[in-house]
Amino acid sequence: MSSIQVKNRAQVDSSFLTLSCSPLLKQLYANRGIQHESELDNSTKTLLHAKQLKGIDVACELLYQALLSSKKIVVVGDFDADGATSTALSMLAFRALGFSNIDYLVPNRFDYGYGLTPETVDLAIAKGAQIIMTVDNGISSIAGVAHAKNQGVQVLVTDHHLPAEQLPEADAIVNPNQVGCAFPSKNLAGVGVAFYLMLALRSYLSERQYFTQTTQKAPNLATLLDIVALGTVADVVQLDANNRTLVQQGLARIRAGICRPGISALISVAKRNQAQLVASDLGFSLGPRLNAAGRLDEMSYGVELLLCDDPMQANIMANELDALNQSRREIEQGMQAEALRTLESLKLDEKNIPHAICLFDAQWHQGVIGLVASRIKEAYYRPTFVFAKGNEGEIKASARSIPGIHIRDILDLVDKKIPGVILKFGGHAMAAGLSLKEKDFKLFRETLNSVLEEQVDETILTNVLLSDGQLSAHQISLEQAHELREAGPWGQAFPAPLFDGEFKILQQRLVGEKHLKMVLEADGKSIDAIAFNIDLKVWPNPMIKNVFCAYRLDVNEFRGNRSVQLLVELLQVKTES
Repeated sequence: MSSIQVKNRAQVDSSFLTLSCSPLLKQLYANRGIQHESELDNSTKTLLHAKQLKGIDVACELLYQALLSSKKIVVVGDFDADGATSTALSMLAFRALGFSNIDYLVPNRFDYGYGLTPETVDLAIAKGAQIIMTVDNGISSIAGVAHAKNQGVQVLVTDHHLPAEQLPEADAIVNPNQVGCAFPSKNLAGVGVAFYLMLALRSYLSERQYFTQTTQKAPNLATLLDIVALGTVADVVQLDANNRTLVQQGLARIRAGICRPGISALISVAKRNQAQLVASDLGFSLGPRLNAAGRLDEMSYGVELLLCDDPMQANIMANELDALNQSRREIEQGMQAEALRTLESLKLDEKNIPHAICLFDAQWHQGVIGLVASRIKEAYYRPTFVFAKGNEGEIKASARSIPGIHIRDILDLVDKKIPGVILKFGGHAMAAGLSLKEKDFKLFRETLNSVLEEQVDETILTNVLLSDGQLSAHQISLEQAHELREAGPWGQAFPAPLFDGEFKILQQRLVGEKHLKMVLEADGKSIDAIAFNIDLKVWPNPMIKNVFCAYRLDVNEFRGNRSVQLLVELLQVKTES
């Protein structure tokens, strides 16, 4: 296992920020790179303009002509939460804009693989596709796009993943990360790209007098921001200023009850408070339930939930997804336990952990390997690749990386060293997927570690938690917790505040089999705290009286009462001095 170091963030001068907030929050913003109050303006007027996206006009003209000639459009989505939200948003926006000859397709990940494969193209053609529009995929689908074009089908690729040197020969490509795209934010999720395309398409139709010459009214596409927020947070993209606005606007609508019935139903089964929902709830409570459909079954079920207009039916569907998510958890826990046992048998310590961890088991479930990779990465703080059986002698991996190691770029270097061994790969900085022949697993693992040894500074492999420092007992208050909760949205690259300190343990007990509920004391003040997924070999232990904690301030709600609670992310035993 990897040890964790806690370091304080560099304190940046915050005096230039004229905000009506606590000095603590002002400091937190400055420490996260906020240079001006305007960067915290999350109103829709601050959103970047769609016109800056390369290829947007070509894409809009393609869709405009499809509308005029009533060509059949089939939206092809990815099988994760970003793909589901992208697909649902596109379908709802098309309907609102007056398109009627539309359908969607989310291929089964186990049968058809990732992206617009030739087999997936055939499925779309079977649905009558004359135009295929990809969402959250397609930028690496060279063969699939070529197959579609050979069949006389036009292709519009919308994606956010990093493109390779060769692009598919699509009729139009909208991706902020393609070469030559001037769109300032490169961090849009797939659902964000789809949303911007629909905004641009509405403007395009207005400019051509479509809404004045027909009975179709120009829709308010802001009503889809609840879906944008869910997909953006669930895909763990960086929350730059533009993404924070998208998420905050979506959250505001959800809190006000102005959202899709399917989202309200997911909130209900997750036992969250809709009026108090925060970004982390989207990522840790709603996203996994939506993702469960694609991991274990058909993601089209998740899309249908988001498209559903009937609250009663949405509740039924959300409960089924909740049950699927429970099954996913059980499968994941079993796989994770097996993976950890394998690694523990190798007796790895700080000095001999490889630069990357690669694991393969023929019995592992392909739909859950990404989650297991995340858990192993957290435990050992190394880029982690978890492989499962694919088709016809192939194995497929999900990879998760650590800050400072761009995993897709690393895979590109591995591919150049052993050409042809990696059959397919794609992804971005922190996550990727790939496939190779089972016989090449060992060669891949050795080459991967060799490349990382050449490319990576050893200091990157040290797990460091950045803390915002210590809080006084006075600052550990319900009022302060409320202010921080409302100050987000917090997320990737704009992390929620983390604090540290030493405490006395007054009480400790196990809840939910592996969570430690505690009452801590600081400067004579008693504070509730909880640490999730603790080491059962150490805790609970009444002999331990003093601890060092890295924690987040949280508002705990129980039977209508609210109180401050520490969410403990790191719990270390302190010896009495």
